[in-house]
Amino acid sequence: MTAVWSFLSRTRGRGRLSWVDWVTYIYLGLGFLLIFLPVCWLLLNSFKTQFQLEKQDLSLLPSEYTQVARATVYGPEGRSIFIIDGLPGWVLDWRGMNNDERAQQDVAGLLARWDGDGFYALRSALGQVPVLARALIADKNLPDWLVRYPALTNTAKEAFDVETALAGLDDEEVRLLSEFLGRAPFQPNKLSGQVLVTAIHPDTGQRQRFAVPRWDPSKETLPARVADNSQDGVIRIATATAEVERRIRPAFTNYTEPLAGTTSMVTVNFARCFTNSFLATMLATIITLTINSMAAFALSKYQFRGRTFFFFFILATLMVPATITLVGVFKAIHATGLSGSIWGVIIPGAATPAGVFLLRQYMLTIPEELLEAARMDAASEWKIYWRIMLPLALPAMAALGILSIVWRWNDLILPMVAIATTKDAYTIQLCLLEFRGEHLSREHFRLAMTVVSLIPTTLVFVFLQKYITTGIANTGLK
Repeated sequence: MTAVWSFLSRTRGRGRLSWVDWVTYIYLGLGFLLIFLPVCWLLLNSFKTQFQLEKQDLSLLPSEYTQVARATVYGPEGRSIFIIDGLPGWVLDWRGMNNDERAQQDVAGLLARWDGDGFYALRSALGQVPVLARALIADKNLPDWLVRYPALTNTAKEAFDVETALAGLDDEEVRLLSEFLGRAPFQPNKLSGQVLVTAIHPDTGQRQRFAVPRWDPSKETLPARVADNSQDGVIRIATATAEVERRIRPAFTNYTEPLAGTTSMVTVNFARCFTNSFLATMLATIITLTINSMAAFALSKYQFRGRTFFFFFILATLMVPATITLVGVFKAIHATGLSGSIWGVIIPGAATPAGVFLLRQYMLTIPEELLEAARMDAASEWKIYWRIMLPLALPAMAALGILSIVWRWNDLILPMVAIATTKDAYTIQLCLLEFRGEHLSREHFRLAMTVVSLIPTTLVFVFLQKYITTGIANTGLK
């Protein structure tokens, strides 16, 4: 630390900072912010809860707000919107819970304490409508096609008489089956979390409790509903008079659940994806170094007809965008039976023109006399390559190996082409896509697993960066 501080505290002037020192430190500070601010933002957001991310909370620290529920219930009288206060925390977290966690909750006991619109909202939010509807159909000996009815197309539904099937049921039973079947005027009831704040009521001047969809202190007013439902409709409260209850609480489950494979509504195990990426990256890097070094050895030390043509032909492939070759790569993978296998990710990119160029330019700096001396001692060409060229080209090999690790680890296009249909072979980048849902967001898991996926490449650069600079700096020197 003393050496680091001595380096950072150096000045051009004697005993004081000159204008050059000020410019230098400002430049270094801006560079530090530009590089590390996005990383810090990603790390802090990876500990935020799903609720905090969905509400687009711009605060830096992961926080937990006191929440209430906003319920929307559809019925014969139209749509009803109201606030439900005092619910257990697991009710609002229901969508993000796995099956084991849901089984531990007393759903029946909670529903027994509610009636009316509150009961209907909670019944839908906790996924009890299909369960109770199927039980009712079996208990009343109703037609079996009622179970399949919600999944039928509109044309197929016209062949069934729902009114006749529901005849003889009481109003509550008709409502339950209507919600299950999606019959008008009933729609899926909704329950969403909102932030509980206390603020001055704009009409009465009294401090009351309100539910706001999003806490944003940068705005002058916030849309809110009275938490005790004493007043209908949305009113605007002054942000300056509003107070919110929050506490710092990192969501460590963002990391533990995906790594343990217990995330709900996600069918991939991130630990397995991590292992697949590690194996694919290591094997592909070894094969890449072997093939590229052999090609570079031949192009740099052997004299044969067409050597220049082959070298420029290899370099010309650098100008071909990878997207143009995707169709050909896709057909080749399927034709060779590598589709759905991790080898479909490893083999297609085994040889890289950039790697051949890097190693060839470095091998040109190795004296020919060393090879001639080895041949005079009756060394085979393989021994010359293995015992002389590779050890001398180690800096360039290390640089190419590190770059290959980064390329392979972060590759998304080739895994999508080769293994998108086999989830057991997914790499990290494909697993990250699984946390993107059409109806349910999993951004808190995706951010956390993105941080995990950055750890290997970060460690590679931190501990092996000297090989990158040495290998590339010496390339082409004679």
